[in-house]
Amino acid sequence: MFIVIFYFIISIVTYITYSIDKTAAEQNSWRIQENTLHILSLVGGWPGALIAQRTLRHKTRKTSFQIVYWATVGFNLAGLFWIILNPELNKLVS
Repeated sequence: MFIVIFYFIISIVTYITYSIDKTAAEQNSWRIQENTLHILSLVGGWPGALIAQRTLRHKTRKTSFQIVYWATVGFNLAGLFWIILNPELNKLVS
């Protein structure tokens, strides 16, 4: 249950971060670094990032960003499955 709650919270934070960056882009203002967006996705915020990309139409056409984004999704899911399949780690996060 901890993992589900964590993913939910970090996804909300990630969505808000994308929204702030989208607004800054439209106003030619200070932007959030792409590495920050990728780190949020890597640690579990990728569902929020995906929703933000689709609903806000932000960072969807930049191929280099999308390649790294999908790599963070893959790494995150690999880590999640490793935690789930490792009984000792599974006990720590349950």
